[in-house]
Parts: sequence; C-alpha cells; structure tokens
Amino acid sequence: MKSLPIYNNSFRALIDSYQSWLTAERYAATTVYYMPIHLREFFHYLETLGHEGIEYITTKLVSEYYEQLSIRKNQKRGGALSNKALNKHIQSLKLFVEYLNKHDANFSFGVHLKSEKVDNLTTKDILSVAQIEQLFEACEYSHISAKYRLRDMALLTVLYSCGLRRNEAVQLDVNDVKFNKNLIHVRHAKKSKERFVVINDRNKRILEDYLYEARPQFGISKKSKALFVNQYGRRMSGQTFSNRLKSILKSTEDKNITSKHVTPHTLRHCIATHFLQSGMKLKKIQKFLGHASIEATQIYTHLLTELEDDD
Repeated sequence: MKSLPIYNNSFRALIDSYQSWLTAERYAATTVYYMPIHLREFFHYLETLGHEGIEYITTKLVSEYYEQLSIRKNQKRGGALSNKALNKHIQSLKLFVEYLNKHDANFSFGVHLKSEKVDNLTTKDILSVAQIEQLFEACEYSHISAKYRLRDMALLTVLYSCGLRRNEAVQLDVNDVKFNKNLIHVRHAKKSKERFVVINDRNKRILEDYLYEARPQFGISKKSKALFVNQYGRRMSGQTFSNRLKSILKSTEDKNITSKHVTPHTLRHCIATHFLQSGMKLKKIQKFLGHASIEATQIYTHLLTELEDDD
C-alpha cells in the first residue's frame, strides 16, 4: 500500500513528519517503516471521501475505516487481512494520535478500537532455563572462528540475560556498558524511555571477553562506537542478530529447541517468564523490561499459568 496516491500536500507533509517523529522517539526500524505506510492508506481513504485535512476526521469515521479494512483483501496473499495486520493499522492510528498530541495539533477524534486477538506469544516457543543453558553451551561451537563464538555469547547475554529488545541491542555503544557499576545503559529504548539493566558477574565476564578479546578482531571496529560490530567492524544490523541466533539454535542439534520459533524477542519473553517462575514481583519485571504500563507485563502471568497447566 506504499504506492497508494496521496494528492493533498498537507497529508504528504504529515506522513513525512510522522515518520521523523517515530525515528526521533527511537521506535524499531520496522515500526518507522510500516506505520507511515498504514497512515498513508488511511489518508488515501480520507481523500476518496473528499476530505482534505485532519479536521474532517471523527471517531465514527475511524471506526468506519476499520470496518472497511476488515473486509479488504490482503494484497500479497489474498483473503482477508490477518488480525496481526489489522492490529498494525490500529497501532499506526493510535501512534498518529500520540504524535498529534505531542505537536499540540487541534483535533477531536479518538481511536477507540480494540486490538484483535493474536496468538503469537504461546508457551510452545518459550525455552526452559535448561534449554537456555544449552544455547550458551552451543556458543562454544556455533562458529569455526573464536571471535564469532565470543560475540554469539555476548549477543545471547544482552538478548536473554538483559532482556533487551533487538533494536535496543543493535543501538548499544561500547560506553553504554558500565563495567565499574555492573550496569548497561539502554539509551535507545522504545518511546525514548531510557533505563539501566543490572549485569551480574557472569554477564560482565562474557561481555568483557567479547569486548577486549573478540571485538578488536572485527574489521575497523576501533573506529566504531557500536558495541556489536559485523565482520567489517561496522554496527551490526538487526537481521544479523537474528541470523546468528538461528545459527546458535541450530548448533544445539536438539529437536526440542530447533522445532520452536525462537527470535531475539522470544528470548526477552523467556527471561520474563523465568523471572516470574522464580517468584519475582510483576512490578520489578516491568521495570527490567522497560514496559510503560503494567498491563504489557501481565501477559506473562497468562504464560505462566499455561506452562503450569502443561506440567
């Protein structure tokens, strides 16, 4: 839908400004890319109705637009849009309202749409503590080169032990690791909500081994401030994080692990679930993960219930 025509100059300017705001708020690269595309589709819908500005938007009109989305075909695969896709459109409009609020825009509509149920987060993809240990052990032979193995170990540490989102890990700089204070400063967190994550002695040793033994061997890493660098010494991409995790999973040669759909974000779900299993209070887990509201953290109580029912 990124090719949908938009004729109104104010709509085009709003899309560009919205995207710049998402970037400044440090949303994930996928959010920065897709949310403006969804907003573009909404503006296209407005233009088909003859509206030329946001002053014509009403809560009723937003609901009618959602109904239209619910029945439109998926352009890539045919059929209706999935619940996940519909939720992305809702998210885009809600973020647009937040953007307007931040810019003191004059508007009088709301996005009172309830997200559709998506069964993405399920117990079947949650790794046990023992399986997580298998991943760390697999880093001893996840690559023929020692520098890559040490980087894999450090990568697992920030994604699982520290519970960072993939984009947060990508944006880490060397100076963000405060070894003298046993802390990681997560500066590029979602919605610009910075936080500090405590690292224990094991985490600290793994990160030190990578930083001082392996990282200098990657290309022009001395010229980069990035903590995680690629073979050329430049900042690692999120895709490389995902690819390395796949290699680690494969290296376990354990079908109970490789049959699961494990992504960098799954590891974040794993540590939160393991904390809850150990008796940690939900408020502490919320602070650790950097969730803006306790509601986002409560999903793990449902996961824990499912895990206990499976035992």
